[in-house]
Amino acid sequence: MLFALIRKELLALLRDPHGMAALFLMPMAFIVIMSLALQDYYSPKNRQLEYAVQDQDQGPQAKALLAQWQHLHNAATASPADWREALRAGRLRYVLVIDKGFSEAMSTPNAPRSIKVHLYAEPGLEHALFRSTEAELAAAVGMQRSNALQERFMGISSPPGQDIPAMVSAERIGAGTHPTSVQQNVPAWLVFGMFFVVTAISTLFVQEQRDGTLARLHAIGVPAGKQILGKALPYLLVNAIQAVLMLSVGVWLMPHLGGEALSLAGIHWPALILVLTSTSLAAIGFALMLACLVRTHAQASTLGPMCNILMAAIGGVMVPSFVMPAIMQTAAHFSPMNWALEGLLQVLLRGGDLAAVLPYATRLAGFALLMGMTAVLLFHRRVKS
Repeated sequence: MLFALIRKELLALLRDPHGMAALFLMPMAFIVIMSLALQDYYSPKNRQLEYAVQDQDQGPQAKALLAQWQHLHNAATASPADWREALRAGRLRYVLVIDKGFSEAMSTPNAPRSIKVHLYAEPGLEHALFRSTEAELAAAVGMQRSNALQERFMGISSPPGQDIPAMVSAERIGAGTHPTSVQQNVPAWLVFGMFFVVTAISTLFVQEQRDGTLARLHAIGVPAGKQILGKALPYLLVNAIQAVLMLSVGVWLMPHLGGEALSLAGIHWPALILVLTSTSLAAIGFALMLACLVRTHAQASTLGPMCNILMAAIGGVMVPSFVMPAIMQTAAHFSPMNWALEGLLQVLLRGGDLAAVLPYATRLAGFALLMGMTAVLLFHRRVKS
């Protein structure tokens, strides 16, 4: 009997190729679009920005600073007469202005009493790019002052290539705190895609009630629990296919489109499978609960997607939780999508094992059990009404 119920659900899915295409193609499109659109936000490329220079000092220290800056960045664009207007119009990304007296201030033991270097950015420059450029400029000025004082009082000048940055190396060992664009968007929209089955399940549920299929199955004695199980199992297969496709997009497709590649090397596969399975169960349980709750096609096509969007917005799918204010980060902990996303990030970003993902998988499994039990109770009431 259970096999027959599963076969019925699979046939219903196959008769709706447009709905199936939406389940698979929609999250894939989101991964590609959002990963490419937010690539510079997650990995600022301030060394490729178009900029101009206003050197009002013309001293040796100013020339040395600009030579160092151009060595690390692309060459400066010729500065227009009205460079402020060029910034407002977005024709330049930023302008470096070196005040008169910069070279003298760099060689003076006492700290300069006024600002000598200005960074003016265009209004649309991303906050992350602006701050990273500001920090790099401050480091370059500090290094220039150190070299100038050393040369003045010790008669020693640092040879090229032996400055402070050459002494520093930064890398992440196996894990990081903040993901790249692909590391964030692949698991985020994978989770969203899994929960998107709510529309397909609830729409089919309403259709079967109108056709009398649910009433006939109840009349011949098919238990409600078995009917719910028969609807859930096919969507485990759908979600598994979704997961494979979404991960494949991150690993193989994104590099060909100019984005970063998602690396699966060295991850803990049992932990990944556990998170994906618990996420799928939570998504299907939630979908079945809503399917047993709605009564019309209009409700099925609006309530489910609306709930998904709210959970995604709160849970860090649409906006990463680490950029949210504290109150929103607290609220994110109540979203099942956040549990799923954090569990996937533990595996894909931080190299977590089964112990690391178990708290998230447990919450998702508990949520799935609660939704499944609620679905059975609502289904009982529905077939008897």
